[in-house]
Amino acid sequence: MLPSAVHLATATMHMGPEPAVDLRHVLLDWYWSPFTVGVDVAVVAIAAWYVKAVDRLGARGRSWSPWRTVSFLAGLAAIWMALCSSVATYAGYTFVSHVFQHLLLMIIAPPLAALGAPMTLLLQTSRHSIKVRALRVLHSRPFAVVRHPVPVFFMYYLSMYAFFLTPAIGYAMEHMWLMDLINLGFLFGATLFWWPMLGPDPIPGGRASPGFRMVNLLIGVPVESFLGIAIMSKRTTIAPMYTLASSHHGGAVLWAATEVATLLGSIPLFVEWVRSDARQAKRIDARLDAGQALPTPPPAGAGMGATLRSLRRG
Repeated sequence: MLPSAVHLATATMHMGPEPAVDLRHVLLDWYWSPFTVGVDVAVVAIAAWYVKAVDRLGARGRSWSPWRTVSFLAGLAAIWMALCSSVATYAGYTFVSHVFQHLLLMIIAPPLAALGAPMTLLLQTSRHSIKVRALRVLHSRPFAVVRHPVPVFFMYYLSMYAFFLTPAIGYAMEHMWLMDLINLGFLFGATLFWWPMLGPDPIPGGRASPGFRMVNLLIGVPVESFLGIAIMSKRTTIAPMYTLASSHHGGAVLWAATEVATLLGSIPLFVEWVRSDARQAKRIDARLDAGQALPTPPPAGAGMGATLRSLRRG
């Protein structure tokens, strides 16, 4: 039987054999600590702000897509599940659950929250002073550095190697305050990755073409595949509190789930890429019909053809 959630939050993670997964434990064994209480408060507060902001926008006669609201709230729910539910409890016993926690924080919650366009909602409904502060942060030099593709690539992809293929995971699981901080770091890096990839929010400095974003996403296929294979090939447990079988199963789940997420994430980007190319073709046709000269050269990255040509040129 699982220990109490309060005990788990303050104990080390050498918990012995993996417990059986049954409905009662999944529904009732929550992970409680000062950190999770803070997460509970933050999730409820952010959800309340979002719903009230949508209502405020509606009172002004402006519509807001209900799909955006559902997506954003689902993203918050995924964060809560990863950090506060039985997923976090079982993460102390089995690496498979730890991987599910990781997936919720990195490939489920961030894209869902990004699709909710929270920055757009903030700029449309907040007081002028709040808008000014938000825009100042978005256009600041420090934020420009952390959102650059190079550090984002390291935070999103290579941080997983540093965590899963070194003793870092075992040490962090023995010091839960550190594990909590690392989980927030994973969430932050994944948010920086997915926000400009899928989110409809305005991006400082302009948004990259759909083709570039899809290529950026597909780069992760070999990176994530190798990580999953490396974990499955280990002859020792990934951390002292996990069995070898659990380590291998977790590696397989990580490999399969990240590949599926990459495929699903590439679908809307490909559709946007095709539509972008079609819009560019219509603009060119309209110019020709009106007897206007075409821009020389065509805007870089305007459509699928331009992106493919730029990739071929290297």
